[in-house]
Amino acid sequence: MKSEIRKPRTCPKCGCLYTERPALSREDNKTLVCSDCATKEALQSIGVSAEEQEKIISIIHRNYSE
Repeated sequence: MKSEIRKPRTCPKCGCLYTERPALSREDNKTLVCSDCATKEALQSIGVSAEEQEKIISIIHRNYSE
């Protein structure tokens, strides 16, 4: 598989710098956002509370770094 170097982007929703592939925001179907913001938007759309969203994101980060 070809190794791809991605330039850092700034997420317009949270302001964080990220290098992974961007996701399309569910809010306007135009804006590219970081994977954390995209995940939060998806969870919010099914009624997951902000507190639970943060727990899920932290689990994703913990498992991704292992």
